[in-house]
Amino acid sequence: MTQRDRSPRIDTAVEVRHNAAASRFEATVDGLLCVADYHRVDNVMRIHHTEVPRALEGRGIAGQIVSAAFAHAEANGLEVEPWCGYVRAYMKRHPETQRLLPKAFRV
Repeated sequence: MTQRDRSPRIDTAVEVRHNAAASRFEATVDGLLCVADYHRVDNVMRIHHTEVPRALEGRGIAGQIVSAAFAHAEANGLEVEPWCGYVRAYMKRHPETQRLLPKAFRV
């Protein structure tokens, strides 16, 4: 599928859940699971993987999940290390989130 074949970006509000037992933030959209996985090390949340099924790409879902993860981190006094390329790019696009980075960590 080429970029021209994709439908235009549609931001869909999704209900994001924190699944602490699975160490991830998740949303089910159109019956498909979308996730941002993390490892917690002391007071640092290392987000290492995001995944949105291809059929749901371009709808702003990954951004909403990552935003919810950042809100959780901030509310709980956690720092965030973006080990996933998508999360690093998100932090570059949203510089206000960089306050959550550990002091020596750069995006």
